[in-house]
Amino acid sequence: MKTRFGNLSLMLVLMLGTLSQRASAGEVKAREEHQEDRIQKGINSGQLTEREAANLERHEQKIEADRQRALADGRISGKERRKLNREENRQSQRIYHKKHNFRKR
Repeated sequence: MKTRFGNLSLMLVLMLGTLSQRASAGEVKAREEHQEDRIQKGINSGQLTEREAANLERHEQKIEADRQRALADGRISGKERRKLNREENRQSQRIYHKKHNFRKR
């Protein structure tokens, strides 16, 4: 009985760990998509020049490549998640500053 309960507990812990890793990967992807939408809105509204948008898109591609590299083993580790989050934070700041720098479009 104790072993059966122990085995079930272990399986539950492993399943929850796997689900949290998938959620983490999903959160990173959702944030990337949100930032891509912000870039597109900046282009459509005229807040971003073509050059600014191209620069931001290059950064987005790098973040996507880093996310794919992190997922190569099937999960995103804590260290990888922190790195991706830091990159996304920087990208968010870039988008804001480029959209609000009052350049002529």
